[in-house]
Amino acid sequence: MSVSDETLAREAQAEHDAQTEHEGHDHPSDRSYVGIALILAVLTALEVASFYVEDQLGALLVPALVIMMIVKFVLVVAWFMHLRFDSNLFTRVFVSGLVLAVGVYAATLTTFRFW
Repeated sequence: MSVSDETLAREAQAEHDAQTEHEGHDHPSDRSYVGIALILAVLTALEVASFYVEDQLGALLVPALVIMMIVKFVLVVAWFMHLRFDSNLFTRVFVSGLVLAVGVYAATLTTFRFW
């Protein structure tokens, strides 16, 4: 490779880096991912613990589990699937799926007269 080819290659790389710098986004640090994983672990532990204190929770059991499910869904989708950084269209798709799932679950529980 000649000197001019190397110079052109460096200039092209610099131009490419400048263009893609503004198009991309900053990813969370490893520390952020570990923090989210710990939060998810605590929520999962609370869900498992709710099985053992089911009698004490009574009517609050199902709403508490649904709320924990929604929080875990939002955290996983937003952080691990990088939805926070994607188009709002994807957010709408996932939120509509979540609303549909919770609606079907509520309808099923209502059918069985669980509430």
